[in-house]
Amino acid sequence: MSNLGGYQVMTTFAKKVGGPWNLLFLTLGVGGALYKCGEVAVKKTYKKMKSLNEKAETAKIYNVTADGKGGKDLVLNSGDTYKILESDGESILIEKIGDSNNPYFVSADFLRTVSDYT
Repeated sequence: MSNLGGYQVMTTFAKKVGGPWNLLFLTLGVGGALYKCGEVAVKKTYKKMKSLNEKAETAKIYNVTADGKGGKDLVLNSGDTYKILESDGESILIEKIGDSNNPYFVSADFLRTVSDYT
């Protein structure tokens, strides 16, 4: 049994690219390019997540003015607060402040009847 398998593959590849120095520089170049691509991807993702987090933190908080039940699990009582996470026409995703069973989908008409949402 031979233990030259990896060495043989390396020398064959070095010969194909023009010698050991070319193999070294090719390996460094590919490694540097992969590192930089990974760095750019991580930074872009970090900035996107940071902006989404800032948007969520600065969202307007609405006050509930009347009791109401929206859907099968959501119960809004007078004095509760919520913030809108996303909206798409008449369908709105809200986070009820202080509720562990978030988020909830509700209609815009429902929110207009029970809160100061306009």
